[in-house]
Amino acid sequence: MTSTERLLSLLSLLQSRRDWPGSLLAERLEVTSRTVRRDIDRLRELGYAITAVKGPDGGYRLAAGSELPPLLFDDEQAVAIAVALQSISSSGVDLDEAASRALTTVRQVMPSRLRHRLDSIRFTDAGQPARVDPKVLEAISAAVRDQRTIRFDYGDDHERMPRRVEPHAVVARKGRWYLIAWELEKGEWRIYRLDRMTPRTPAGAPFARRPIPTGDARTFLAARSKGSDEADVWPCYGEVLLQLRPVDIAPWLGDGEMEQVSESLCRVRVGSWSWAGLISWILRFDAPFTVVGPPGFVRALPGFAGRISGAALV
Repeated sequence: MTSTERLLSLLSLLQSRRDWPGSLLAERLEVTSRTVRRDIDRLRELGYAITAVKGPDGGYRLAAGSELPPLLFDDEQAVAIAVALQSISSSGVDLDEAASRALTTVRQVMPSRLRHRLDSIRFTDAGQPARVDPKVLEAISAAVRDQRTIRFDYGDDHERMPRRVEPHAVVARKGRWYLIAWELEKGEWRIYRLDRMTPRTPAGAPFARRPIPTGDARTFLAARSKGSDEADVWPCYGEVLLQLRPVDIAPWLGDGEMEQVSESLCRVRVGSWSWAGLISWILRFDAPFTVVGPPGFVRALPGFAGRISGAALV
């Protein structure tokens, strides 16, 4: 290998594990330990923080430095970074301009074979109408990490309400960012959208973490979206036979379950806030169906039929 190729190989090895004995690095690079020491010094001159590890064998460790030195990625990592930068709008964080500049920087240093792969992956990211200010995300995340109470204004511009909470977790879900927190004034768990928050600084006093009702923040957010505080389940579930092909049902299935009975008949189990929500989900398909259960759903059907027929204009 040339000295440049050897430096890149050495850097790749240092990035792949925490500690490397000097003798093992020399063996992998097929050079002497003296050459390894000299190459380590050259990497340090380039800005890499490489510390010497004490011990019987001695060795080296790539540590975090004060500046961001050149990074080394394999082909798949480089493409993954480029795709992630293109889809930053869907993250819900207002970093489009920074992501565009970063993508340009990454693309410029890619070899031609990778640029061709990247250029073939083009798509339009519709993003989210509500975007989170990166400074808000940083401030709230820091308060969660440091376990400090925070104050913030919440709501629309014309009706913002001050809040004081103990922040427990930040969760990203379907392009939106949420804070799971204990509301101090009302003494209850609440969920807040980060795009509607304006933090007041500095953060307040430290607090001791409380157990989240469902055990973890992700499950709690999913449960609340279904009207529950204790488990990630819908209040009502229904099972029906729909005279449709699986391909016609799948786009609307969500977290439901589907079993194909025949070429044009499927058994579907879905959840909703109410029996009315279930029947409205079924009627969207405009196809023959049979309600299998549960009994509560079956008993509710005549009432829906009467309400629908009574809604006709005279």
